[in-house]
Amino acid sequence: MNNPVPEISTQFDKHSLELDVTKETERIVEGLRQSVHQTLRRQGAVLGISGGIDSSVVLGLCVKAFGPERVVALLLPEGESSPDSATLAQLVADHYGVKTIAEDISGVLDGFGCYQRRNEAIAHLFPEFGPGWSAKIALPGSLLEKETLNIFSLTVTNPDGEEFTKRLPPREYYQIVAASNFKQRSRMAMLYYHAELRNYAVIGTPNKNEHMLGFFVKHGDGGIDVSPIGHLFKTQVYQLARYLGVPEEIQKRTPTSDTYPGGSSQEEFFFRLPFDILDTIWFGYERGVPNDAIAKALELSEEQVERVVSDIIRKQRTTAYLRMPAIGMDN
Repeated sequence: MNNPVPEISTQFDKHSLELDVTKETERIVEGLRQSVHQTLRRQGAVLGISGGIDSSVVLGLCVKAFGPERVVALLLPEGESSPDSATLAQLVADHYGVKTIAEDISGVLDGFGCYQRRNEAIAHLFPEFGPGWSAKIALPGSLLEKETLNIFSLTVTNPDGEEFTKRLPPREYYQIVAASNFKQRSRMAMLYYHAELRNYAVIGTPNKNEHMLGFFVKHGDGGIDVSPIGHLFKTQVYQLARYLGVPEEIQKRTPTSDTYPGGSSQEEFFFRLPFDILDTIWFGYERGVPNDAIAKALELSEEQVERVVSDIIRKQRTTAYLRMPAIGMDN
């Protein structure tokens, strides 16, 4: 779905990203119908739900577009998924009257060697890592505090709850990420099975922050037919959540990737500052608002704004390949 920029205020301040949620919802719902029925010639929608804000909003939009009987909501857990994900996913599905299908992908991931390959890389840094341990990767702290490069660290926790952290060398980082990405790619394959079984379309759940800054897996959660919220900042997704009546438990849940057994928030893992600040600075930058004006509106220093803008530019540049179509040799 080719979404134009949603209608928002032309005056820049900390409220600039406020939507006309009624109008935006109607526009997306009509776009979903057009894309699925007329462009793709499909009869309904399939999407994965995780109990997170994005998939919950997309589920609500799909129900408005097609009715609950034409929406299939998949729960796609694996051995390291948070139990809260399944509970909250079922909660939002029940809220919208959508039947769920649970497909445990643990066996597929075992077959790919997902866990074994990842744990092998972790053990290069922490030889004692084994059963009962957990791990997560994260970037340095808030961009508002100091200038730091996007260099990942690995934190492991032993069965006694003790934490140990080391900087992640490139080799181990690439292996951990490559192995972990089996999770998103396996889910994508399952979504397309259920979509093709019913002649439905796969509806994506990434928002603008994830898509444009590269917080998604190519041919994983980026492997979709329609992207209904890919043009919306995370804070705008929350606005739609309130309008669509997404359960409070989900609206209050801290956004996570639910990929690593140690657990980590999206802010900790990738974005490095709260979404309300990130989104407003990014919005101002895109529209040519001077950094000093952005800083004044958010009660930040100009240096802080400059750091955030530089990080946005850097992430867009280094993840551009994720958004590229396949390169042909026809010229």
